[in-house]
Amino acid sequence: MEDLDASDRDILKEMNLSIIKEIYDGENAHEVFEAELEKALERQCSYILIEPTKLGEETARWILFGNFLHKTAVLSGFGSIMSCMVWPDRLFISFPLTSVSLFCTGVYGVSWQSDPCCKYQVEINPKNLEKLPLHTLTSSSPIVLVRKDDRRRIVLHTAITLLAVTFCAFSIFRSYNV
Repeated sequence: MEDLDASDRDILKEMNLSIIKEIYDGENAHEVFEAELEKALERQCSYILIEPTKLGEETARWILFGNFLHKTAVLSGFGSIMSCMVWPDRLFISFPLTSVSLFCTGVYGVSWQSDPCCKYQVEINPKNLEKLPLHTLTSSSPIVLVRKDDRRRIVLHTAITLLAVTFCAFSIFRSYNV
């Protein structure tokens, strides 16, 4: 941030924005970039601009993995609930869907939910990107992370998974008591 003028530094502070610059000083530059990203995540910056391509792509993939776990838990849980309602006697449909939902929710809760990256999404909306000081960057294609509240997301996939488990357990109970 030393190469920014005073007005650019003020904009960064006002926006709660952190920039990870692509400056290679020695052999351990990637570790330095990772440490800067960790600091920005710990400071809970509203926006994080990542110039180093490798770090940006790794971070974007990790965030996409968390999104995949969430969506898989929600969709398989919802599918299980619907299959229990439509075909209550066909556990071979609802049970695997419930298992997938429970597995994804468990993996999300154990390995992803405690990671500070779970609070961020990759920004791709051009209207939102226009508001950021991208002119100060040397990279032509930085990865932009935006901090989002994920409480609703966690409540949603947890509630759907619990409902799916309940519906599936009730269907199993009912099939053995008939």
